[in-house]
Amino acid sequence: MAISVVMPALEIAQETGKLLSWLKKEGDTVAKGEPLLEIETDKAVMEIESPGEGILAGIRVEPGTDVPVGQTIAGIVNPGEAPPIDDPPVAPGGNATPSPAVTSAPAIEPTASTPKGLRVSPKARRLAAERNLDLGRVPGTGPAGEILASDILSFLNSRGETEGTGESQISRLMAERTTRSWTRVPHFFVVREVDAGALVELRARLAPAIEDSRHVKLTHTDLLIALVARALLKHPRFNATWNGEKIHMNKEVNIGLAIAVSEGVVAPVIHHAERADLGEIAVRRRDLAERSRCSKLRLADLAGATFTISNLGMYEVDAFSAIINPPQVAILAVGRITERVMAVGGEPLIRPVMTLTLSADHRVADGARAAQFLADLATMVNNPAPPLS
Repeated sequence: MAISVVMPALEIAQETGKLLSWLKKEGDTVAKGEPLLEIETDKAVMEIESPGEGILAGIRVEPGTDVPVGQTIAGIVNPGEAPPIDDPPVAPGGNATPSPAVTSAPAIEPTASTPKGLRVSPKARRLAAERNLDLGRVPGTGPAGEILASDILSFLNSRGETEGTGESQISRLMAERTTRSWTRVPHFFVVREVDAGALVELRARLAPAIEDSRHVKLTHTDLLIALVARALLKHPRFNATWNGEKIHMNKEVNIGLAIAVSEGVVAPVIHHAERADLGEIAVRRRDLAERSRCSKLRLADLAGATFTISNLGMYEVDAFSAIINPPQVAILAVGRITERVMAVGGEPLIRPVMTLTLSADHRVADGARAAQFLADLATMVNNPAPPLS
């Protein structure tokens, strides 16, 4: 049976993705899970794997095309089988039109600021309002001429309004996403200073063996990923997701790691971090970091995070507050390890100290739960060997 290859949805608010290249040619034999094409979203360039085994046939979209999420772009067939036909082919460099069964966000009713009869997606309407843009001047490429967010961005680019500012589509959409989280998610923050002396000592003791066996440098971030994963097992509410109506408790612990790239920040995921040993975490972290910076992340690399860690210690930042990545309900901001005076046994001592700031969604957790989570994490940082043994 023919299998449809469709433009995947990698984020909640994603409407389109740009096809950058086909990694296989028409008529090539492909295996399930084999890299098939590259697409660009507002986060990164990612390889998309084949959804099945067979022959690549019926390629309908050429590189450089923006395609609505869910639209068929090719098929995987058996010998002699016809490819699926449910969407018209798209000209190179154009904007694909979604089939009637797969539409973008629902159109809204015209208002005084929207010309009569004009269909506009909610996201496009918001973008136009933010830029004081007359929607009557924007050509719509959606069904029945509906104006999509991509149409707004294309129109602005055509007028040169965003050129010369150093601002990319990735950074613009990232700004929209963080603004949406900050304005819609009831954030609260809990801060704790932690003595990191034992963490520093453990890294120094374990690093040589891991470097010899795995050929990777063990970092403080690797240790924190492992400790946070184990703390989340004890406090599953912070490993949950919020779907807008109820809490979903996740069974696995998938840690997203915020990584700076040339056009913003991505958060690839270390899946099942609660099961991984330190060497495995270090190898995965290095691999994700390297592929993030050369835009080679895959679909699976960015999917399924249940909690995020953002570490700015390498930038000499003492402490900061991070914005939650919905539908996750919490994110941990990590500052640098620096020497400070702490009271130890009633005596002032100079110790390596690290500041941890937990941002949490108040719809899911309260301050007492957050304080308990940080207290247990601090205990693990103070004595990391037992939970990591």
